[in-house]
Amino acid sequence: MAKSSQQQADMGRSAAVMPPQMQAEPTPPFQEQHQEGPGLESKLEPRPRYKAQHYKTANKLLDKVALITGGDSGIGRAVAVLYAREGADVAIVYTPEEQSDAEETRQVVEAAGRRCLLVAGDVTRREFCDEAVERTVRELGKLDILVSNAAHQNRKKKLDEVTDDEFDRTFRTNVYAYFWLARAALRHMKPGSAIIATSSETGIMGSKELPDYSATKGAINAFTKTLSMELIERGIRVNAVAPGPVWTPLNPSDAGLPADKVAEFGSESPMGRPAQPEELAPSYVFLASDADSSYITGIVLQVMGGETTGG
Repeated sequence: MAKSSQQQADMGRSAAVMPPQMQAEPTPPFQEQHQEGPGLESKLEPRPRYKAQHYKTANKLLDKVALITGGDSGIGRAVAVLYAREGADVAIVYTPEEQSDAEETRQVVEAAGRRCLLVAGDVTRREFCDEAVERTVRELGKLDILVSNAAHQNRKKKLDEVTDDEFDRTFRTNVYAYFWLARAALRHMKPGSAIIATSSETGIMGSKELPDYSATKGAINAFTKTLSMELIERGIRVNAVAPGPVWTPLNPSDAGLPADKVAEFGSESPMGRPAQPEELAPSYVFLASDADSSYITGIVLQVMGGETTGG
């Protein structure tokens, strides 16, 4: 039934008074909180927003298969949900401690009508990275999109507080896993496939309390650019997304970030708040969609809430 002119006018007035999304997301101060790593999204307050209810789908990834590390929560969960809504089946990689978050992600993906494969394990082990790719292909039939998103960070006041073990763990989680997963994925990827890594503003501008983490993100940027050059001839695109502060379990479970600082997380961003995962996910859809970004490879897409840089 057609809407009356009065109903249309009422809807127009309602839309006019609603703030744009950039002004409607949660703003600090949040509740003071801290978690032991790796952290659970179900314990965060407020709960991160990942369903992207304003997002309009267009079957951009219809019948694709994506493997997303860190897909149980945060940015990875939001990406998994949008990929499913765009028509893709997804495999999500996570640690066994994050099982409850992974189950919630699977429920939302399956509610969108797509398959969701749960793959629990440790991405700091090459054998697991290889097996995660092989299992995805074996159980979902192929692999079109790799999203290397899992990350580890712990803030330190001084460089001499970064132990060799911590430095090694950060690089193995953030960089080695990306290398291992990409190498394994390329054994199966065909023209039209895409590899996307999660970088960070710290990889462009640095962060004095995150020397090891920032270094890994800089390495991700360089590896992304280099790999993109090699794979152009194969018709495979490689890009990265560099977020600013994002409200995910990564930060409340940072051993160097006390509860009172968590409550103010993102407040120094030009927007005065952290991003919500749902604000990052569309950029991963864009970079995965050949229809949207067929001429884009080798970039580090900055989604940094108003921070600007020529890097």
